[in-house]
Amino acid sequence: MIKKMARGLTRKPKLVVFVAILLLIPSLLGTLATSINYDILTYLPKDLESSQGEKLLEEPFHDAATSMLIIEDMPAGYSDSLLQKIQDVPGVSSAVWVSDLVGIQIPTEMIPADLRDMFYSGDSTMMIIQYDEPGASTTTMNAITQIRSLCNKQCFLAGFSVGIKDTKDLVDKELPVYVALAVALAFAAMLLTLESTVLPVAFLLCIGMAILYNFGTNIFLGEISYVTKAIAAVLQLGVTMDYSIFLYHRYEEERPNYDDRRDAMAVSIEAAFTSLSGSSLTTIAGFAALCFMQLTLGKDIGIVMAKGVAIGVLTVIFVLPAMLLLFDKQITRHIHRTLLPSFDGVNRRIVRNRKRFVALFLLLFIPFIWAQSHTSVYYKLDESLPRTMPSIIANEKLKDDYNMATTHFILLRDDISSSDMTALENSIKDVDGVTSVVSYHSLLGSGIPDFFVPDDVKDMLKAGGYQMVMVNSKYNAATDEVSDQLSALKKIVKSYDPNGMITGEAALTDDLIATSAVDFKVTNYISLAAIFLIIAVVFQSITVPIVLVSAIELAIFINQGIPYFTGTVIPFVSPTIIGCIQLGATVDYAILMTTRFREELRKGKDRKEAIQIAATASDPSIITSSLVLFCATMGVSIISDIEIIGSICTMLARGALISAIISIFIMPSILCVCEPVFAKTSRKWKPRPGALPPAAEDTPPAGGKDQGTPT
Repeated sequence: MIKKMARGLTRKPKLVVFVAILLLIPSLLGTLATSINYDILTYLPKDLESSQGEKLLEEPFHDAATSMLIIEDMPAGYSDSLLQKIQDVPGVSSAVWVSDLVGIQIPTEMIPADLRDMFYSGDSTMMIIQYDEPGASTTTMNAITQIRSLCNKQCFLAGFSVGIKDTKDLVDKELPVYVALAVALAFAAMLLTLESTVLPVAFLLCIGMAILYNFGTNIFLGEISYVTKAIAAVLQLGVTMDYSIFLYHRYEEERPNYDDRRDAMAVSIEAAFTSLSGSSLTTIAGFAALCFMQLTLGKDIGIVMAKGVAIGVLTVIFVLPAMLLLFDKQITRHIHRTLLPSFDGVNRRIVRNRKRFVALFLLLFIPFIWAQSHTSVYYKLDESLPRTMPSIIANEKLKDDYNMATTHFILLRDDISSSDMTALENSIKDVDGVTSVVSYHSLLGSGIPDFFVPDDVKDMLKAGGYQMVMVNSKYNAATDEVSDQLSALKKIVKSYDPNGMITGEAALTDDLIATSAVDFKVTNYISLAAIFLIIAVVFQSITVPIVLVSAIELAIFINQGIPYFTGTVIPFVSPTIIGCIQLGATVDYAILMTTRFREELRKGKDRKEAIQIAATASDPSIITSSLVLFCATMGVSIISDIEIIGSICTMLARGALISAIISIFIMPSILCVCEPVFAKTSRKWKPRPGALPPAAEDTPPAGGKDQGTPT
């Protein structure tokens, strides 16, 4: 079946490329139709109280998102006029200022103290704006844009939803630059390591098609996160490019054996189909492990990238052969020497000092296991944004001028007695860090008659059998202080209403911290187990996967431990994502060398000679693969102003190099020293003494991406 398919593909390359180009049309439409989610907190488990509270804010309160507008050095008439305009903006459910409660004619000093402290600070005043839909929705983002257009330079719009809007604008601005830089740097890396100037162009065109196919099929998911959108293209480019390199090298190897280059390509397709299908499993397994995160952002990235790897393999099998045949003359015409040196001398010295390298391998675990477990992470999402962003400047003003770093929303049943509400509010005010408390009951308690409270203010604070209490805090989200504050508030709330809930940015982030701690362990265990099992089946061994996974795990520990030694604080998602992706994407370096090592042993060579040949043959492929992944991600890390994206790409780029260094300089020594153990714990590791070595062509593929790559 595969043989017949391969022959058909090579006989009509123009038709294959034409069909591939046609498929780009629905892929582009699917890409444009896929929504992008810019709010990571929406990926929290839906059964959490904070998530359920967010749903109640949407319905019945019509307060899916809240922002605060600070107006400096402007007359009350301007603020009141602006309030009326904001209330008419589509997507705004309510906008409340002091004029709604006491009018603008009353002197500031006569306004009840609680209201005055909340709505005024020095020469500035503040209004509260609430939205019908969540902060990440298109409607709310459009509303924020329109509100900003109504304001002058003395106005500052603050709040979590405004930060989401600024994040969207920055991602949309930077994404084309990410992709362009990744392509340019990957092209430069391949020019240095491949033997043709045209070859990288063919590879990039093929991978570009695969990336667009992948993004087009995301329409079946409905939406993807902005983190996935930002890194998926460059990550798919980095981890799947070596599939193309393998196919081409196999094609070059087969060409002298056939008069018709199409027959050589057909044989190459057949060989690539079996080898790449197996070798891509480790990468897919690494991404698939992310799907087990409670924070469904991992599932979002995992599905998109696992799908991307599978699509990348299929595109290499079905489309790239036709492109190589069409570009064959140009590829051959523009041949040049690669700049990769011979590693034969280096590998001789490595094998000669193998015991020292094994000792170094074992010793490196000690500091870096400790370091990676003590690397500091942050959870406050706006810390990943540039400090010059309008929303960040406004949030700092809100904190400095109004002592409001974050706002908690407490949801209670609305039949709690007035005396209990008074006691509850007084208890809340006594909690450390609470700066103000606003509720329907507190407004009445400040001397405002019930009939004088506008309907939109009533609807904001009481709806559907619930009442809302807004609690402003001077503590930032994702800090120990706010976590202790939330614990104290929960005890108070539950004592008056066992079904009461607290939500808002700080409560959601607090749950995010607890969820991520579990996710990190679960996803790493799953990825380790899955990849261990794949390698065990491929090599029919129980000890080979231990050694290979340990080698790449050391690379991961080093990668994750470096921020500890440099004093860098990284985003909370980085360790989890890097742990799975680096293991899945770079363990193939070790698989490649081990496959060639076993092949040479089966030919009857002793272990020293076998590992030297295997290392010398594998090093160029490992360097090319790691350089492409490094270049594709490093460019993004340099230019990205969003640290959560830049940090992930920095660690991916660094991880590719560290895994390559471990594979090139330490892996040969480990394999050579452990070979006697492999021979006793693996099936068909090498011929029995006295048996004839099998023919090279009878050696089954072991799953290395570049198996068979000519030296």
